[in-house]
Amino acid sequence: MRFYPPRGLKIVKAYMQYVWDEAWNKYLDYYNGYGVGFLGHRNPKVVAKLVEQLGTLVINSPSFDDPAKEEVLRKLPLVLPQKLLNVYFQNSGTEAVELALKLALNYTKRSKVVAFKKAFHGRTLGSLSLTWGSEYRKPADQALYKGVVFASFNDVEEVEKVIDEETAAVFVEPVQGEGGINPADPEFLNALAKRAREVGAVLVYDEIQAGFGRTGHVWAYQGLGAPDPDVLLSAKAIGNGYPVSLVAVSDELAESVVPGMHGSTYGANPMALAAVSAAVEVLLEDDVPRQAREKGKFFQDLFEEKLKDVRIVRDYRAVGLMIGVELRVKPGKYIEALQKEKVLALKAGATVIRFLPPYVTTEEDVRFAVDTLKKVLTS
Repeated sequence: MRFYPPRGLKIVKAYMQYVWDEAWNKYLDYYNGYGVGFLGHRNPKVVAKLVEQLGTLVINSPSFDDPAKEEVLRKLPLVLPQKLLNVYFQNSGTEAVELALKLALNYTKRSKVVAFKKAFHGRTLGSLSLTWGSEYRKPADQALYKGVVFASFNDVEEVEKVIDEETAAVFVEPVQGEGGINPADPEFLNALAKRAREVGAVLVYDEIQAGFGRTGHVWAYQGLGAPDPDVLLSAKAIGNGYPVSLVAVSDELAESVVPGMHGSTYGANPMALAAVSAAVEVLLEDDVPRQAREKGKFFQDLFEEKLKDVRIVRDYRAVGLMIGVELRVKPGKYIEALQKEKVLALKAGATVIRFLPPYVTTEEDVRFAVDTLKKVLTS
């Protein structure tokens, strides 16, 4: 079954920022598996760690300890906020959102949850309840959680009205990905955190796409000057494509856990944790946030130079290496044209062409991508 039309491309090999089709044509991959390969396809350090782990232990239940788990727990304090060192591993971003929702409902004993317009938090029933797009919600609308209220993103005045003493949790993406590469205003994010604290609501930052260096900071909210959340969600880049997600919570939330309230057959499996360990090493050794910050600025400068007079372009945004070019029309045919010119991109929101480059992309790559984009938008 296919839920999206195929792209008409058979990819047979990939390395770092490039992929090859069956005719050995090379493409610049700024689709990047929805951004999961942020450290590059087959990053040598991640591959080496996975191969090493294959030789010792592949399967283990979360009920048992193992060296891969001990290693990742030693490394995570190097990148996680110090107030959020209680972690649980699962397989995907949507599972991370599900657990965060359950933790908040259990901790507060309340039922109301605040999310935001244009948000995307996943497709399983709990996370889908927090996702804004009707195209995602409609097929299962009758089964979704009814306690969710959607507020306007970046509307400070609405924060006071919507978040009240009945609110169990507030879920927010510091940078909305699927919604169009929309960063939160620092004033908005700080007001949100302040109001959540006032009413005792659990504050959840969904950094499944934006986190782990992509925006130019280890966590996107840090670049916005916002306080730490009660729950931080990560996936995608933390395993560099290996299926793994992370829920990091405060001591207070961790102490509220009820035995048996959650579980995961493959959560914290040794292969996934080996991938996370290697990813943390790459993030720190290569100063990935700095590279993302500098390359994102190069994107923005080139956009100013190349796209400011292109009539079809409404706006362009580079939040580190989360890149969005907003058009005045739907982007589908331009994304197809980019693919024919050997650049892979994807859509965000209704009218945004999205690039999610790995941090290893070069200035030469960026010039090629922006020149190619200008070519297809003006041809």
